[in-house]
Amino acid sequence: MAWSTRRLAQLAGTTVKTIRHYHAIGLLEEPERAGNGYKQYGTAHLVRLLQIARLRELGMPLADIAELETSGETFTQTLQALDAQLAESIARSEALRAEIAELLRHDAEADVPAGFASVADALTPADKAIVMISERMFDEQGMEDLREIAAEHQEADDAFNTLPADAGEEQIDAVASDLAPVLRTIHEEHPGTKNPPLGPERRSSLPDLTQAVADLYNPAQVEVLRRAYVLAHEADGAGPGGER
Repeated sequence: MAWSTRRLAQLAGTTVKTIRHYHAIGLLEEPERAGNGYKQYGTAHLVRLLQIARLRELGMPLADIAELETSGETFTQTLQALDAQLAESIARSEALRAEIAELLRHDAEADVPAGFASVADALTPADKAIVMISERMFDEQGMEDLREIAAEHQEADDAFNTLPADAGEEQIDAVASDLAPVLRTIHEEHPGTKNPPLGPERRSSLPDLTQAVADLYNPAQVEVLRRAYVLAHEADGAGPGGER
């Protein structure tokens, strides 16, 4: 008994379009045709379709199914590779679920960077933006330091955050003087932060980071950061980027 394409699709729980696609990519052999030109499928075609469906249920891409029969690899090897991919995917999904749970726990907004939900209330929109940009540039240790700094050091934040763009020299100096010892403590606790902890492949990103700071903070705040950095390094006996 021979089946039409439509009937074969019904028996295999698939579609005519899928069967035609399998023919096109070489996963399913073309059947013989009757005198009227219609395809005539047999049991072997049905079994093949059910085998493909089973492998797809296991998560195997069509390309891997095709390669399985031509590469010489055993089914066990293919399954082992698939299992490793699934384990990685599961780990990623679990990490995402944990991150989502953290965001929900702290009722965080969409602009909160990954890992900063617990300290989001202490961050201004500019701070959050800088953290997001830093995540694309800093190495892993740099981001870990940044998370700890955000959680532990907010001593001079209020004065800095409310500093107006037209602040005078005395006000800038006062805020910078208050911020300098905080920076010095941060540099002592996290030596890698004395200079931006850019990853090896992102050393050229320093001008981009500098530009982002200039765009996100007002001119008075940028000047406070510059002066506070200089004061912090003068206090520990080193020039910016230099040794004691």
